[in-house]
Amino acid sequence: MNTSSRYRSLIAWLVLLVIAAPIARAQERQLFQGRQVPPPNERLYTQTQRTLTVVTAVPSAEETEAIFGADLYAKNIQPVWVQVENRGDNTLFLTPLSLDPGYYNPRESAFRLREGATDGISSESLERKAITRLRVPPQSIQSGYIFSQVDEGTKSFNVDVIGGGEPYLMSFFVPVPGLKLDHYEIDIPGMYDESELKRVDLPGLVAELERLPCCVRDENGHDRGDPLNLVFVGEIKDMYYAFMRAGWDETETIYGASLMKTAASALSGGRYRYSPVSALYVFGRPQDVALQRARTSINERNHLRVWLTPLRLEGEPVWIGQISRDIGVHFTWRTITTHKIDPDVDETREFLVEDMAYAQALAKFGYVGGVGPAPYDQPRGNLTGDPYFTDGRRVVMWISGKQTAIDEIEVLDLSPYHTGHVSD
Repeated sequence: MNTSSRYRSLIAWLVLLVIAAPIARAQERQLFQGRQVPPPNERLYTQTQRTLTVVTAVPSAEETEAIFGADLYAKNIQPVWVQVENRGDNTLFLTPLSLDPGYYNPRESAFRLREGATDGISSESLERKAITRLRVPPQSIQSGYIFSQVDEGTKSFNVDVIGGGEPYLMSFFVPVPGLKLDHYEIDIPGMYDESELKRVDLPGLVAELERLPCCVRDENGHDRGDPLNLVFVGEIKDMYYAFMRAGWDETETIYGASLMKTAASALSGGRYRYSPVSALYVFGRPQDVALQRARTSINERNHLRVWLTPLRLEGEPVWIGQISRDIGVHFTWRTITTHKIDPDVDETREFLVEDMAYAQALAKFGYVGGVGPAPYDQPRGNLTGDPYFTDGRRVVMWISGKQTAIDEIEVLDLSPYHTGHVSD
């Protein structure tokens, strides 16, 4: 090809490119048609599996009122924005039930908002922003709100999309502004310098765990309290997700508003899912994370505290913790109320093993010593004077970010590595 012909070919190609570009853009716009509602904020969380991308966002109470013109949170309605982008060739179906089995449809939400209100909100105004079509055609984007029940602190939910022969299962954990949460103030990654870390194998892990303190301490490090009967092996993200999936809630820090809510719940017998817990000490510091699982009232809950240790097993961080079951409440000067625990702390320890197993978050577990036995007829006492008895063991749980069926959980016999050591 001579030079003149090459130039003519190049010019022709450029002309075609200029003509084709707007056509391609028009096809792309046509390709991704769908009903779309803008997100409520910039706090977007995205996951992609194969040809599906899901983006989520959760507005705060104030943002929700600005968007909808009504206080949905006051009626236990929390909108969750979901965008589903289907780049595949199969029709997919979004399942709101996976996000919240007790979700409200738009008309039900409007009805709840009208109850006791002089100025209601129309069903149509909610329907315009809601996901009303669960069907997501090929090469399309659908977005809108699903009206769930209120979760403060961190909103944990699933987005399950089915179709095409294989489901898309995604779990989201989205912070919601409003609560003052204790673990938000802790610098977990910066807790230890590299020089402070101790890398161990399995026998070394057992030996180190049995050398750790038997119990929590008071702020001065003098008096012993509840036994440190839990050990977790796993990344903070996997642990956090596991507990959220299992229905555990975060705890608020101790400040004026949280104390007032705690006192009101104690007097009324109501639930306060995020009630603060008092500080207990290990390694000279209060708990790094505290979680609770509310029951019928604030007087009855399971709660646990965990501390990051300097131990690392195969690169995974190791945590030590304490769990107890609250069965009543009495008043104190510091936190207004404190809980009376069930003295059978081993039962509560085993409850957590079952809970993690049913949440499909437990990969394997076994038992070590280190606490020291306290027989039923010779119980020990915690810092508030409640008695407890125990077989003296700690359960070690490997928490996995991948779901593990109950029949796939590995039960480890760690007894060959026991040292028999019990610390103070």
